[in-house]
Amino acid sequence: MADGIESEDALEARLERIKAVTDTALAHLDVEDLLDELLDRVLEILDADTAAVLLTDESGRELVARAARGLEEEVRQGVRVPIGRGFAGRIAAAAGPIILDQIDATTVTNPILWQKGVRAMVGVPLLSGGNVIGVMHVGTVGDRKFAEGDVEILQLVAERIAGAVHVRILEGERDAAEALQRSLLPSAPPRLEGLEFAARYVPAERGVGGDWYDVFELDNGDVWMVTGDVAGHGLRAAVVMGRIRSALRSYALLEVTPDEVLRLTDRKVQHFEIDKMATCAVAVVSPPYDHVRIALAGHPPILAASPGQPAAFVDVTAGPPLGVGTDLPWPVTTIPLAPGDVLFFYTDGLFERREESLDEGLERLQRAVTAAAPEVVCQQVMAALIGAREPQDDIAILAVRRSADA
Repeated sequence: MADGIESEDALEARLERIKAVTDTALAHLDVEDLLDELLDRVLEILDADTAAVLLTDESGRELVARAARGLEEEVRQGVRVPIGRGFAGRIAAAAGPIILDQIDATTVTNPILWQKGVRAMVGVPLLSGGNVIGVMHVGTVGDRKFAEGDVEILQLVAERIAGAVHVRILEGERDAAEALQRSLLPSAPPRLEGLEFAARYVPAERGVGGDWYDVFELDNGDVWMVTGDVAGHGLRAAVVMGRIRSALRSYALLEVTPDEVLRLTDRKVQHFEIDKMATCAVAVVSPPYDHVRIALAGHPPILAASPGQPAAFVDVTAGPPLGVGTDLPWPVTTIPLAPGDVLFFYTDGLFERREESLDEGLERLQRAVTAAAPEVVCQQVMAALIGAREPQDDIAILAVRRSADA
């Protein structure tokens, strides 16, 4: 290399070495191990002393150190860099590379960098689908300065790293969301004298999200039945779902009315789950279970079926979804529940289809619900509306029947 210009042969040799950066030998590694291995290769390719990868956090406002070589303190100390500030933050904000030949408090926000003796750095954004998902930077403690050829090499490496990391993150989020969802959904509906239950939860083809069902009994004998749907998919929606489910349970313990439980839960969502929205249906029965109180928060109506009669949608005026920030109430409707009657709760993934109207899907659902045993109802509904097709959205359903001898 002369005057900072790399020969074509040397550049070609380094480009060839990049081809091994995300080879199949790395396919079995998780995100952290993958990044560690890739950084070792980057140091070798660029003849650098330090390397680090910072990934955007859930808020998209900060970068979090996830892997480092020569700067392991960044990861161990949980370094976070606001986007737009410091070396890595400026790279993320500009979505472009930066070369830095002066490392001190005036150019970087992380004191670890100058304390380690780093004298020059080059960094590039990690891009996936046009979005910045992180930053990778390398540094040297010697006299070497980085040039445009190094930027070109690092950008090529970053392209390969970003794709591999993005896939690993999505896989990790899906696995975490599935584990979270399994832990939150009841393993089996409760056994209560006078009531029978059956339920299903089926995740979408593209991964789990924020749908749930719940059944629980309070000390006063009230039985609460809930289905809900948090807008969105993936780990974030599953986490919010868990929080809303817990909030509903907690407020129900106050032994207040369904509309008051929804009001309190809505307040919690608006305060702590900013920009998130959820719909839900809640119903409460008290011994001897001859009446049910129902309230809807932007959720599709519950179906009711009596022996020998076709199912019908319960006429309930829906209140607003949780989290939208209105002053509208959640009206409560009370209907009789005779022995043998069935209530059917569901989320919209059950009936929504791109190729048909919502009314058509709801009509098919209405025909599928009968006053049969809850397990039979669930079987009938899933066969009629899902069959062998791959669900495009999460599905949660809950069937409840007042025992015929109650």
